[in-house]
Amino acid sequence: MEITCYRDTELHRVTCHLPAATYNLAVTQLARTTNGNLFIPIRSMQYLAIVDAEEIVFLDGARKCWVDIAWRNFRPQARASLSDAVEYQAVYYRADAAALMPRLQAELPRALQALSKKSRIEGPARLLKFPAPQHT
Repeated sequence: MEITCYRDTELHRVTCHLPAATYNLAVTQLARTTNGNLFIPIRSMQYLAIVDAEEIVFLDGARKCWVDIAWRNFRPQARASLSDAVEYQAVYYRADAAALMPRLQAELPRALQALSKKSRIEGPARLLKFPAPQHT
């Protein structure tokens, strides 16, 4: 699938934190794709989230190809453990985008969970053999 996205002028930028479970699931699902893009329908809001290695953008079903909000500059390397939240920048391209943020932060994890339940891991399973530790 290919979608061309456009952005209006950036109106506001704010630092936020994404829960570790959501970030980790998004990265895991992205790693399973073959084209480097993950499309996540958020049906309850009529939005589409598009995840790539750089950002997550949110498209309103009514505005089709215009980015309303982009979550950018994720800093997973700044966390002390995999269970810590990940800092990012939320970039707003619409005047009412700040009002959408709480709902997107609640609905994205649900949509990711639904997508992960539908995903299949392609290919055969492999058994990795590690040498037994030497006892001296």
